[in-house]
Parts: sequence; structure tokens; C-alpha cells
Amino acid sequence: MTGQVRTVDGRVAGRRGQATRQKLLDCLSDMLSSSPYRDVKVIDVARKAGTSPATFYQYFPDVEGAVLEIAEEMAKEGANLTGLVAGRSWVGKSGWQAAEELVEGFLSFWRKNDAILRVVDLGAAEGDKRFYKIRMKILNAVTNSLTDSIKELQSKGKVDKDVSAAAMAGSLVAMLAAVAAHQKGFQSWGVKQQELKPNLALLVHLGITGKKPTK
Repeated sequence: MTGQVRTVDGRVAGRRGQATRQKLLDCLSDMLSSSPYRDVKVIDVARKAGTSPATFYQYFPDVEGAVLEIAEEMAKEGANLTGLVAGRSWVGKSGWQAAEELVEGFLSFWRKNDAILRVVDLGAAEGDKRFYKIRMKILNAVTNSLTDSIKELQSKGKVDKDVSAAAMAGSLVAMLAAVAAHQKGFQSWGVKQQELKPNLALLVHLGITGKKPTK
């Protein structure tokens, strides 16, 4: 945690207060992994953290406010996914490697943050603009980078100019997010991770380059 941390009433929290606040967030994250979001109560989070509801309310207005804090931190991490795309070459074997690494990055990020991402998806689906903005913050950076990659390939005559770079990039990122969120579902269909990854990477490579990969 960096920068000043303030309580709900605007006071700057000291080191001990920051540690307490982080412990409350960590406990809430653990609870979201095993309990439905709307079943989590302030008193339960406080008890798990070894403190009181009054202490919880010093740092957060309610459970939803604390969830948004967790989601914002997760979104900052998610923005790093753009590093898997920006400046990468999609020509030859480098293109296949880029597709594989992008797929692995998405699947890993979603597995790591599965609980909070489910809450973000629920809030966004219900029309909560705060959760929608967080979801888009994660996806937009990757979409923009992929759009740039396709446009660069078009400028070199390697991709048909009739392809809408933004539409293709957005479709690929939406697919990656949907598949990443549904990984357990694939397992129930008998699809193993080692089968899912290369096939998903193939779709990404075909979408961006319009060609089968060189492996």
C-alpha cells in the first residue's frame, strides 16, 4: 500500500491503522472466495479480522465500499495485461508466442482474482457504473493495444484493410474475458487446461493476423 490512507472522517491513518485497514480488506477477500457477496456482513468481516464493526466503519462506509477498494487495486494489476501486447511482434513465431502469452496472462489473472471479478461482473451486469468502469479499466488497455497491433499489420499490408481493428480487438478481448471467467465450466465439459490454452491462442492469432501461426 502506498500513499496516505485516510479514515472515513478524513483523518490520516498511522501505520497501525493502515495495517488494520489492510487486514480488513484481506479478510473480506477471503470471505468473497467462499460466500456470496451479498451474504457478507460487516460484523463477520470485523470478527474475522479480530476487530470490531466500529473499527471497520472508520475505514469503509459499508461492505460495498470495501469491495470497491479491493476491485480498484485489482484493476491496477489488470492494467499490466497490456504489457503482454504493447510493442509485441505478431509476425512469424513471435506472433504465436505473443498469442500464447496473452492467453496465459488472461487465464492466470482471472484465476488469481476470481472472487472479486465475479463481484465486479455482477455489479456491472446490474448497471452499477462504478463496477462497470472497473471492468472496462481492465479490458480497455488490452483492447487498445491489440487495436494498435492490428492497425500496424494493416499499414504493412499483412492484414486486410477491410478488417475493423477496434471491432476485432474488442471481440478478442471479450472472448478472452468470457473464457477466463468460465474456466471451471470448461473442465466440466472435459476440456483440460493444456487443451484450452493452445486452441484459445489459435483463435487470438487468427483474429489478429488472419493467418495460421508459425510454431
